[in-house]
Amino acid sequence: MQLKELTTKEEMLEQLPLIQQLYPEFNEHIYANLLDEMLPNNYRQIVALENDAPIGLSGFWVGTKLWCGKYLELDNVIVHPNHRSKGVGKLLTTYLNQKAIELGCKLVALDAYTTNFSAHKFYYNHGFVPKGFHFVKFLEEND
Repeated sequence: MQLKELTTKEEMLEQLPLIQQLYPEFNEHIYANLLDEMLPNNYRQIVALENDAPIGLSGFWVGTKLWCGKYLELDNVIVHPNHRSKGVGKLLTTYLNQKAIELGCKLVALDAYTTNFSAHKFYYNHGFVPKGFHFVKFLEEND
């Protein structure tokens, strides 16, 4: 298994089948438009490859907030269902933890849906702890 950091829209668009594991309604147009908005805001991705085939992916952002200073945020950690419980998620998070250290970040953050208990267990087992609540207010109705 190897990791590759993706920095261009074209590289990220190639990962659409993995993204569709989490967002099946996404097509190339939707994904491309979102990337157009995200990339100028310091968004990048890391992909896990096995025999040159993508099997896992995590987006990430590096930013600064008043409450914590510089941080790295994992965004949409996805492991192909056929490759779960084989160390792919650990490889991705370990790499991004090290990247955060190299970049001088104070912490690594992420969001996990309240109903995603397997993700909660994974993140607890890898040293993450809940710090607070992430509240959202939807401004338009979802169809």
